[in-house]
Amino acid sequence: MPGLQLMRSAGLAAFNALQQHWTDVYRMSVFCGAGNNAGDGYVVARLALQSGFNVVVYAIADPEALRGDALVSYRDFLQAGGKIQAFNSAANLAGVVVDALLGTGLNRQVSAEYAAAIALINRSGCPVLALDVPSGLHADSGCVLGSAVKADITVTFIGLKSGLFTGDAAEYCGDIVCSSLHVPDSVLAKLPVAAELLTKTPLLPRPRTAHKGHFGHVLLIGGNLGYSGAIRMAGEAALRSGAGLVSIATRSSHSFALNIGRPELMCHGVEQPGQLQALLKKANLVIFGPGLGQDEWARAMFSAFLESDKACVVDADGLNWLAKHATRRDNWVLTPHPGEAARLLGCSSADVCADRYAAVKKIQDQYGGVCVLKGAGSLIADAKNIFVDTTGNPGMASGGMGDVLSGMIGALLAQGLSSMEAAKLAVYVHGEAADAIAAESGERGMLASDLLPKIRELMNS
Repeated sequence: MPGLQLMRSAGLAAFNALQQHWTDVYRMSVFCGAGNNAGDGYVVARLALQSGFNVVVYAIADPEALRGDALVSYRDFLQAGGKIQAFNSAANLAGVVVDALLGTGLNRQVSAEYAAAIALINRSGCPVLALDVPSGLHADSGCVLGSAVKADITVTFIGLKSGLFTGDAAEYCGDIVCSSLHVPDSVLAKLPVAAELLTKTPLLPRPRTAHKGHFGHVLLIGGNLGYSGAIRMAGEAALRSGAGLVSIATRSSHSFALNIGRPELMCHGVEQPGQLQALLKKANLVIFGPGLGQDEWARAMFSAFLESDKACVVDADGLNWLAKHATRRDNWVLTPHPGEAARLLGCSSADVCADRYAAVKKIQDQYGGVCVLKGAGSLIADAKNIFVDTTGNPGMASGGMGDVLSGMIGALLAQGLSSMEAAKLAVYVHGEAADAIAAESGERGMLASDLLPKIRELMNS
């Protein structure tokens, strides 16, 4: 397919999206850079001009220095009667702003001149449409390279870019629209897939003859002094996600109180590693780490836990102990947030956030099993695949959310799902529950325990 045909198709797809989303706007400010992304912008500007829009184009780079299809598109814009306006960082923008500055090829920090244009766009208060990827956002990793355009809509072309769905992307992409530009499916099928968007796979109905023994016995280990709530929420999440039996091994001083209000939890005071052995024998799945702490009791529990070969979920301080005593297993699910991921990899949180896809893959390579890298656009990786989640919202930025997720994953593992399938479904439903609550009552003030009734509902939908 000729490049100019693709560029014109891209510009048309973007202009159509703009008209569909902003039906009563007939003014447009288009920012064009130096590459093919600028060419797409000139196509949009020409189509808008021909449709009666009042169009102002700001060229950050000399358009006469463009090459190939981008230069042709610029000259088509001039032929249609378009004019270029010199960029002024104090300009007053109007209508819809079209971001055609940098595109997918950016792999370094945004230069000063482009940063000034990005700042003008972001403070304009105008609705913004970004072409292919918001300028300044790394198309593969989702990391902001100094500064980036905050778009209301991103129209991306041919295929979805992995950087649109994780890391900083949620703050910058807005609604994402993809146009294949009529590239045949047979061509797209030949391209390597960096990641897959996570979708929900419902659980099968239970047989009418089911009993609790069919759905697993989950043992949770954690809840040090001052952190009993973490292990309680993880345990209740396991129950709400369908585990047949749930036991908790925790500090004796509060073990008697954990099942007040939730008597279905079987709570055991454990102070010595030897006391864990009988509980481990009865369980077929272990969740290790919620509220564990890092004192001598936690160290003793970690040593006893490592001696077991049970399938398991490792979360919270369980991950911090694992970072100190690196071990590899194929039968566990690790659920780090960026700080815990950094400790597992011996790097900084900034390094993790700079390329979340690389980080989740490195953790899986080093520690085995399945890794869930939590955060905006949570990533799930096994030895072959990476999935990216699009559910969830900022209301989840509160204590206990990770404990609930670990309980959900453990319950699904106990019910017979594979590590990857359990992690995928739990992550999706976890975010889906939070989205349902946010839609009803708002994001701010959401509690981890608020999710529990929704989790049951959504596991059954």
